[in-house]
Amino acid sequence: MATIPFRQYQSRPSRQASMDPQNEFKIHTEHYIGIDVGTGSARACIIDEKGDIVGLASQNIGLWQPQHGYYEQSTTDIWHCICICVQRALNQNSINPSTIVGIAFDATCSLAVFNTETDKPVSVTGPKFDSQINDHNVVLWLDHRPIEETQKINATKHNLLRYVGGTMSIEMEIPKVLWLKNSMPKEKFAKCKFYDLADALTHIATGNENRSFCSVVCKQGYVPVGVDGSVKGWQEDFLDEIGLGELSKDNFARIGGVNGANGHYLSAGELAGTLCEKAAHDLGLPTGVAVGSGVIDAYAGWIGTVGAKVELGDGQLDSSAASNDKSQAFSRLAAVAGTSTCHLVMSPEPVFVPGVWGPYRDSIIPDYWLAEGGQSATGELLRHVLETHPAHQAAQNMAESYNTNIYEYLNEHLREMAKTTDAPNVSYLCRHFFFYGDLFGNRSPIADPNMTGSVIGLSSDKSLDGLARYYYATMEFIALQTRQIVEAMNTAGHHITSIFMSGSQCQNDILMHLMATACGMPVLIPRYVHAAVCHGAAMLAAKAATADKVTGQGEDLWNIMDRMSKPGKAVRPSKDETLKGLLDVKYKVFLKQCHEQREFRKDVDAVVGAWGKKE
Repeated sequence: MATIPFRQYQSRPSRQASMDPQNEFKIHTEHYIGIDVGTGSARACIIDEKGDIVGLASQNIGLWQPQHGYYEQSTTDIWHCICICVQRALNQNSINPSTIVGIAFDATCSLAVFNTETDKPVSVTGPKFDSQINDHNVVLWLDHRPIEETQKINATKHNLLRYVGGTMSIEMEIPKVLWLKNSMPKEKFAKCKFYDLADALTHIATGNENRSFCSVVCKQGYVPVGVDGSVKGWQEDFLDEIGLGELSKDNFARIGGVNGANGHYLSAGELAGTLCEKAAHDLGLPTGVAVGSGVIDAYAGWIGTVGAKVELGDGQLDSSAASNDKSQAFSRLAAVAGTSTCHLVMSPEPVFVPGVWGPYRDSIIPDYWLAEGGQSATGELLRHVLETHPAHQAAQNMAESYNTNIYEYLNEHLREMAKTTDAPNVSYLCRHFFFYGDLFGNRSPIADPNMTGSVIGLSSDKSLDGLARYYYATMEFIALQTRQIVEAMNTAGHHITSIFMSGSQCQNDILMHLMATACGMPVLIPRYVHAAVCHGAAMLAAKAATADKVTGQGEDLWNIMDRMSKPGKAVRPSKDETLKGLLDVKYKVFLKQCHEQREFRKDVDAVVGAWGKKE
């Protein structure tokens, strides 16, 4: 891989400043870099000591689909894109690389594979798995190849599954490791070591084998020491039972080792090491820059949003604590919305929620617990609904003629429809249209990959108005399913009273108002709508930079979040009681559509079972 040369910084004296070095006044400003690796792109975000973004750049990354349901990436390609982003971000405001004192990574929860002997990428492309053919060593989170392996894992009903909502998702990494074992030549698999993608990037940056609690606890079946009698974190009996017993050898060295023995595990932003010489050269940064322990991308969204300074009512704040106290986060749900949506909430004690991943201890802040709900497809669902409708191209053409995107155009079209029909609001337009949108399965709270969609009120309307109604119904579904997830979490013991959003969906005002009204709580929009996740990663870099070089102890992450988070905007629930009543009725229908389809399938399966298994 070609490396990017170190960019020499050239200072420019002010016109008014004396050229006598004795009289020059220089202000030293430190900067921190957050790297966010999503499904389709890498981004670099540079912030200053106040948390203000002073540089932001992105670069598309490669994504390969060798067959249906298989999705692969390359850490070599991803690292190259990261280096490009860092250089662009530095150049935007001529930032001196010597002022960079911290860097940290977040990434999708994807599996990265390297050779134990050479530390080179191992191809995950079957059937040859030949790195000479390609260096695709990342099995993307979206990859659904390990269907049978996931079923085998969940059939064990092992106790650790309690900490992933009762069942391990096909999106997690242990099923993918098991698929590789079942598919790779035995001698090749024996030389593989495995990382979550964020940990792989930290490994490339530092050269060491440190791992993040966020990665291993949330996606790899690691149970922190002391939880449910866990002694080493990794559960040897579980690995034996599912057929991965060889990973227990040498104190689990191929998956990170044992903490304090042959491994080192860290909470978010703790000092994972410093930039090694090669990584520093690639990035155009000095060696020795502090590297913070990384997180999964959604968790960086939590960091980048829930500390936002907003005015909340008495019902959304704990009156027994300061408004900026860490405990205020217990009532704040972070909704990180992109292709899919993740829902994260922190608690002081473990709260078990059926169909919700977690509770995960130490994943962000030591000794605190995170729960993770989610919707398998939100942004992707909206895109799918629009692109498969007969009026899609007409809507796209109209949007382009108004120099806007299709979502903003359709929002305005809905308002015009309401105005011309004298409707009280856009929700009234779809009062008899009921759309259930689990077209990509259900992550939470049903946790059923076999869930599908359904429509009541379907007509032959192929017009632009018909598309607008379908589009609105999809947004309504997203809002109602968010309510379902919030209610499941609160019923189990959480106390969520506000939703802190991040991602491009924040810009959709109809969706945000629907979500606030459907859930009956304010929705908070961050200042950095498009950069909340990498802004959170940059805060991890700031934490790493505060670490003592000897003890590794640094500033508390919440304090950094409180200091660096920016004011947000609140979207309040509607005060229109009729609208709230309408959404309540639509929610009852939504729940019936959700639960009754499972009953329908069960009834049908009972009848056709005599035919044997049919694909």
